[in-house]
Amino acid sequence: MTYELLTLVFFLIVIVAASELFTNAIESLGARLNFSEGVTGSLFAAVGTALPETMVPIVAIVSGNASHVSEEVGVGAILGAPFMLSTLAMFLTGVAAWRFKQRRGSLAITPEPTGYKRDMEFFLFCFTLAFLVAFTPHDYRLVRVFVAVILVITYFYYVMETVKASEALVKSGHSTEDGKGLYLSRVFKEHMFFTVVQLIFSVALIILGAKGFVSGVQGLAAYMRLPIVALSLLIVPVATELPEKINSILWIKKGKDTLAIGNITGAMVFQGSLLPAIGIFLTPWTINLTVMSSSVITIMAAGWLYLLAFKRKSLKPAHLLVNGALYAVFTGIVIFMALRQ
Repeated sequence: MTYELLTLVFFLIVIVAASELFTNAIESLGARLNFSEGVTGSLFAAVGTALPETMVPIVAIVSGNASHVSEEVGVGAILGAPFMLSTLAMFLTGVAAWRFKQRRGSLAITPEPTGYKRDMEFFLFCFTLAFLVAFTPHDYRLVRVFVAVILVITYFYYVMETVKASEALVKSGHSTEDGKGLYLSRVFKEHMFFTVVQLIFSVALIILGAKGFVSGVQGLAAYMRLPIVALSLLIVPVATELPEKINSILWIKKGKDTLAIGNITGAMVFQGSLLPAIGIFLTPWTINLTVMSSSVITIMAAGWLYLLAFKRKSLKPAHLLVNGALYAVFTGIVIFMALRQ
């Protein structure tokens, strides 16, 4: 028990340090390439920090474990990642805005509105489609493959639309700013090469930290005799989503709201399209009652965020309490289901 806890603390420190290096490198890269904060947050940062949780379901599916274990952990982790981002990650972002309100000068979180709406629209379309296709008969394999291909195409279309909008956003004042300067430039000269080196190193450190943290979580879960579904839907996603949460908190602290929110919503699009496509290709893609509950709550949380994009010019911590409450509801469902087994 003590070993598992010390492992969690050590790798949490590794993830925090790696996330600081990563956000610094991403800001430098976005500024050097003259991209908008939307591209930097929703594409560069989102995909980079999504690597740990991308690896978990793939490894679970192809690892050679018992088929039911691989499928439960794989499908649970795929659908659990967007659930964590849309509920817990958004709630913690609101908590961070409240915690740093004096430094920020305002409680309001104001991401660039067009990019925020675009992210939520693409996510809701992709995730809902991936969720609904699980209810099609297994004999309809071609339908499932067709949906998987649509999900992949949709993500690349999303990338094109995000990049296309970048130039106009830069002209309107939403360019990425390199606030601190690259950390490596304090030792070496300013150059794109060292930006890429720091970026690659920080991503590798994030993956290492996340894998170590997940290993510690799995050891703790085994010690506490938690069920597989609780591990795949609650515990593993909490661990693997730490980079997004920490990155967004760091950016909220600095008042860079577009980067903070885009880091989360961009990861939601990535994990709501490409990862389900992989799951549909490699697994029977069936869901049980618990997974279905998490998916419905994910759609509710994302729908609430999308509604806020139309009704409000900014997000406030009070708005994101709803997302925290939805996370608490599902946690209660998982505990209730586990106790019944």
